[in-house]
Amino acid sequence: MTYTVRAPAKINLHLGVGAPREDGFHPLLTVYQAVGICDDVTVSRSAGWSLGVTVPDWIDPDLVPDPGDNIVDRAARLLADHHGIEATAEVSIAKSIPMAGGMAGGSADAAAALVALDRLWGVETSDDDLLRIAAELGSDVPFALLGGTALGTGRGELVERVRDDGTWWWVAVVDPEGMSTPAVYRHFDELNPDADPEPPRADDLLEAIDTGDLDLLAASLRNDLQEAAFDLRPSLSDVIDRGERAGALRGLVSGSGPTCVFLAESADSAREVAAQLTGDGHDVVLVTHGPVAGAHVVTYV
Repeated sequence: MTYTVRAPAKINLHLGVGAPREDGFHPLLTVYQAVGICDDVTVSRSAGWSLGVTVPDWIDPDLVPDPGDNIVDRAARLLADHHGIEATAEVSIAKSIPMAGGMAGGSADAAAALVALDRLWGVETSDDDLLRIAAELGSDVPFALLGGTALGTGRGELVERVRDDGTWWWVAVVDPEGMSTPAVYRHFDELNPDADPEPPRADDLLEAIDTGDLDLLAASLRNDLQEAAFDLRPSLSDVIDRGERAGALRGLVSGSGPTCVFLAESADSAREVAAQLTGDGHDVVLVTHGPVAGAHVVTYV
């Protein structure tokens, strides 16, 4: 038996960050949206455990974790331990989500692996247990399971669906050099020594989603990590300026960066913005839309 599960990248439409808690994590209030840039994880029966990763030519293969250190390895161990079984499978990951790019590609892989291995092993993990295991793996993994548009709290791992009947068009400009999420958070703390313990709310943005108001959505996009990302990599500010001059309604850094995303008025507008940014010399510019489904089986044989 072989299963292939697809999981989406995420964009943080709102990323409100509070001062670090006693455990070192930052409290977050975020609005996630799953978009149509996806990774596929394929699992097959095997007597042992093996994991392979393929990447497109625009992803640096050196960014791929060493064998045994991939988040998918950890996902398999946690799921197997939960059921008291041995983690055995032949696993392959086909990457399309930028790595170390602020779009939660690793989290998507972990979510896809949990769904695929649950099916392969026939263990029928409950939704609550699957979300709990996902939260152990990382803050964005539960959302990668859920997909769509969702409100995230805690450190982002507590997710609640947000009704979203819209189709929102995005352009993503991929930076060839990744950024360290911990480094961006540390710099956020340096720049905001008096940060409020409570992260900023997202009321206007949630209203925009509820009413389908594109202009309000553009005006309400927020990323509290953007200043830190700009400070660590000033070229990102220029990317945002270029995208907005090219016709995007609004641009912002995705998560901790360095991928920059731009909200467009329509599919045609997104393609026009992408063409302009490509003409400006950006090698990897992706057009996508959201919201899309979370981790789900696409093939099984």
